[in-house]
Amino acid sequence: MTILGIDPGLDGAIAELTEAGELIRVHDMPTLEDGAKGRRAVNPALFAAIVYNSHANAAFCELVGPRPTDSTTGAFGFGRSRGIIEGVLAAAGIPPTVWKRGANIAPGKENKDSARSVAISRWPSQASLFARKCDCDRAEAALIAVAGLRGERPAMTGEPCIA
Repeated sequence: MTILGIDPGLDGAIAELTEAGELIRVHDMPTLEDGAKGRRAVNPALFAAIVYNSHANAAFCELVGPRPTDSTTGAFGFGRSRGIIEGVLAAAGIPPTVWKRGANIAPGKENKDSARSVAISRWPSQASLFARKCDCDRAEAALIAVAGLRGERPAMTGEPCIA
């Protein structure tokens, strides 16, 4: 059984884990500059290839939405990314699953390094996957999958999530 953890967004990532919680691989979110006016966007075909090649049985994805400070173009692009992720998972027959953050990492950009630290501690033999500051989304994707795999339902520490 393979589990996917997805941290959506243009700088997001997709983590593949075994049912035992072993990290198989991590993919950066596949993007191309093919969005409106040449802006970067999640590429549906490349994302679908990752999902189908993983042979995943379940996926856990952070439920995200635009912030009040986002421009209308940015908000639309974010919605498009979420639609691509949900559409590909539905087409792949991967059942939707609700979860809440179970890694005890507080929400917010200021806490992104905490996710890297927890991921490195959990998978020390694969620490290089989370070595760079920009690898925080990879770490969050992997930890999202772990929380979903465990079926953790902690007290609300972040945004609710759904795949």
